[in-house]
Amino acid sequence: MVVKRTLVWAVITFTLLTSGPLRAQASRWTEDRARSWYDQQSWLVGSNYIPADAINELEMWQAQSFNAAQIDKELGWAESLGMNTMRVFLHDLLWQEDPDGFKKRIDQFLEISSRHHIKPLFVLFDSCWDPHPKLGVQHPPIPGVHNSGWVQSPGSAALADPAQEGRLKAYVLGVVGSFANDGRVLGWDVWNEPSNTNHGSYSKLEPSNKQQLVEALLPKVFAWAREAHPSQPLTSGVWDIDFENGSALTKTQQIQLEDSDVISFHNYGWPESFEKEVLFLQKFHRPLICTEFMARGAGSTFDTVLPLAKKYKVAAINWGFVAGKTQTYYPWDSWRHPYILDEPTVWFHEVLHPDGKPYRDAEIKLIRELTGRGKPTGPSSEVR
Repeated sequence: MVVKRTLVWAVITFTLLTSGPLRAQASRWTEDRARSWYDQQSWLVGSNYIPADAINELEMWQAQSFNAAQIDKELGWAESLGMNTMRVFLHDLLWQEDPDGFKKRIDQFLEISSRHHIKPLFVLFDSCWDPHPKLGVQHPPIPGVHNSGWVQSPGSAALADPAQEGRLKAYVLGVVGSFANDGRVLGWDVWNEPSNTNHGSYSKLEPSNKQQLVEALLPKVFAWAREAHPSQPLTSGVWDIDFENGSALTKTQQIQLEDSDVISFHNYGWPESFEKEVLFLQKFHRPLICTEFMARGAGSTFDTVLPLAKKYKVAAINWGFVAGKTQTYYPWDSWRHPYILDEPTVWFHEVLHPDGKPYRDAEIKLIRELTGRGKPTGPSSEVR
């Protein structure tokens, strides 16, 4: 059985490394270019970032709720921990509503992040959570529920409507093109968990053919982003790959691995799972960025995963930074069992309380020690 699985993965790996895809592969970075880019970076450590006062990416970026002071304060805390990157979600509806205003706010965000020596990895599209995004005032958090207000981009209506492709292409070209040669930007994560159908939350509201719709659009998104000629790498993180049992790759996973300049992935499992996935993905001979990890209740912690990431030279971006309106310190099962009366025994995600106080001092010490960066800052109630 072990021999059979090994042969299966060998065939898959050889196919991906030697085939000539007809999509964006012609312009994909070479392995040498990808390694050269990665070698120029300090070890990348950071969080998936949204300010504590925003429930989703729309509330973060809309003109009426964009809070530069809050972002500046929180990224200052991140700098004091030794973090040097943040993964930050954008949204197509923001471009549709006001392209110039959106670009201005992105530039303002980059001014703030650069001041704190942080390079963001921007996410263009996202298949997770509510498939019906709407501009304007966002609803308040559902008490006790993890990520109760996050929205997909594009929403299900746009995803299923071929007539909207022109608008989505304009968004990708406009955003990537505006910052294609901006040294403050780390890279472009073109689509977060594209094959996610949100079982347990919004699955009944998803298009029945979502998988096919995403398979058709994802390679186009890669091609649109390349059309803007970015100096930064493109990626889309594999999140459901079966690296343990040797199952065949799905079409979506093939697209992600074939078209990414640097390979990114999500792993919320035990450290042994993280290590096995890293060893498997190393077969593709490209830099690795873990764009989501750290779910304490699921076995993924800073203590166990971050040392492994450093050992294997894997960039490490955990989910969640400051506890706030996303409420992702509640576990995933809060969709079935909301934590209305009490907080969970152990926080699921997040690093800091809203006032900047660490959830766990030992984690802050570890991050600083492993990165060799960061310093105490701010009043006694904040990160210190």
